Amino acid sequence: MNRKASAQWKGSLKDGTGIFSVESGAFANVPYSFGRRFENQPGTNPEELIAAAHASCFAMALSSELGKLGITPVSLDATATVTFEKTDAGFTITESHLDVIGKLPAPDAAKWEQATDNAKRGCPISRVLNTKITLTAKLA
Repeated sequence: MNRKASAQWKGSLKDGTGIFSVESGAFANVPYSFGRRFENQPGTNPEELIAAAHASCFAMALSSELGKLGITPVSLDATATVTFEKTDAGFTITESHLDVIGKLPAPDAAKWEQATDNAKRGCPISRVLNTKITLTAKLA
């Protein structure tokens, strides 16, 4: 399986602009810029996309881990907060923090903890990120 996205950038770092698209067509020619990435201008940026990828991947991984324990979740609401900081090596994603609230048919704290720990380690996006990954997991 291969997944593809493309990006184009024109101009200098601070004054230039870019667009990115995904092969599936889910979004195309989405603008990005220095202001969207390093300031608070409206619009998306690579770190926000990584956060979306991490949250969605983790939710699917958690559903899988719960399934291995015989549990089908009613709902899993996951959020990833990516921390983007300037370090001695340059700008770096220093952490991705996952928050998840799960609603299960019959809450089981031990199985929930087991599943969330396994999902945190097993999520493909968690494995690709070379950063600290933390998790807060609650049952609704």
